[in-house]
Parts: sequence; C-alpha cells; structure tokens
Amino acid sequence: MKESGRKQGAASPCAACKLLRRRCAQDCVFAPYFPADEPHKFANVHKVFGASNVNKMLQDLPVHQRGDAVSSMVYEANARVRDPVYGCVGAISSLQQQIDTLQTQLALAQAEAMHLRVRQTVPFSNHGFGPASPSHSGSPSSRLMGSQAKPIFDMDMVLDQASLGESMWSC
Repeated sequence: MKESGRKQGAASPCAACKLLRRRCAQDCVFAPYFPADEPHKFANVHKVFGASNVNKMLQDLPVHQRGDAVSSMVYEANARVRDPVYGCVGAISSLQQQIDTLQTQLALAQAEAMHLRVRQTVPFSNHGFGPASPSHSGSPSSRLMGSQAKPIFDMDMVLDQASLGESMWSC
C-alpha cells in the first residue's frame, strides 16, 4: 500500500528528502507531491525557491490547494531554469507576440477576401458596368481598376460610393 508517495514501512525517502539528504518522516509535507521517482521535479523547485520557502508555502495552504501550488511552482521553476531572467513571463510574452502576428495576418487575409468578394460582385451590379453596357470594353476587372494597378493587401482601401463610375477603390 502506498501512503504519502512512498511505501509504508520502507526507508525510501521522497525526492525532496533524498536531495536534502535527510530522513523522510511519515508526515513529510513534500512526499505527496515530490515522489522518489521524479527527482528532477524537486531539484528545479529547490534551485529556484529553496526548500524552506516551499515547505512554508505548502504548510500555509489548505491540503486541497497544495497540489495546484506545487504544479505552479514546478512550472515556474522549469521556466526559470530555461530562462533565468524572464521565466514564464518570457514564454507568455513570446506567445503574445505570436498571437499579435497571427491576428495581423488574419486581418490581412480577411481584407483580401473582402476585396475579392467586392470585385466579384460589383461588375454585376446596376452601375453601368454590367455586361449589357456597350460603352465599355475589356474585362470587368480592367474596367473597374482602370490603368493603375492597386495592391490587394492594402489596409486603407475604402469603397468610394460616390465615384464608383470612375475608380472603384481609393486609398
């Protein structure tokens, strides 16, 4: 039967007591959260927070919150070992930059999709550009765009309703 993360009656200390080279008592606060088969888990926490501070934090918490606290400490300690200056804040910042980049890319793709949708629907509207209009020759897109080429990815494009006959887009 397992109790407190180690066998009852056995002298196998938890990872914390093993690292600290002390006898693991029956009521060891570390034993349920730092089992002997995961020594790296406590090693990083000890390196970042110190055994005494971890002990105090765990004893100050109700038993039902200790597991979550240990998970948080392990996560932060592992992040601090990887990045001693920023820790998990560096990882969060990196993820935030990725989100910002992806949101910008999404906005550009949505703008292009809207631009293409408008280009497909405008030639068939009733503005004198339809296929029945004999006064214009060439493709519908060339009639709409005129002789100037306009970029597809232009965030400042606005549909100019008043001068739809002369040029469709104004930047």
